[in-house]
Amino acid sequence: MYKKQFEIRWSDVDANRHLANSAYVNFMSHTRVAFFEDHGFSLSNLAKYDISPVIFYEHIYYFKEAFLGTPITVSLEIMGLSDDGMFFQIEHNFYNHKGENLANCEILGAWINLKTRSLTPLPENFKQEMDTFPKSKNFKVLTKEDTRKFGKKPVNLS
Repeated sequence: MYKKQFEIRWSDVDANRHLANSAYVNFMSHTRVAFFEDHGFSLSNLAKYDISPVIFYEHIYYFKEAFLGTPITVSLEIMGLSDDGMFFQIEHNFYNHKGENLANCEILGAWINLKTRSLTPLPENFKQEMDTFPKSKNFKVLTKEDTRKFGKKPVNLS
């Protein structure tokens, strides 16, 4: 399990004086970027291949409040990867200084080619590194169908 520690700052709280929803999202993003950097997926390495991660959804479940000035730990485990490396699913958990689980989030994402603006499999050297990622207990191999499991489709304004 990958972990990153943070202290809740003034700018991270909302009108209810607890950790704001946007701060949860920012802490998870910061944790993912640090995790990917630690595994050779730095922005400069990804730029060589004109690829970048894109997130399809973030499902957050809140269990317990977190407050200004308190330390929190954000964990990251891989819930799923596709065989070609195109799709990834990540689980984040938030813990307070007592180790109590504050929130859980499931994220589904993929890799996008920045020139063609289309989803792309990962180059082989990145796929090999993904095999070393910490995997959750319920890890699975992802398929394209997993990206559509909620049946959501765009509905345009007429």
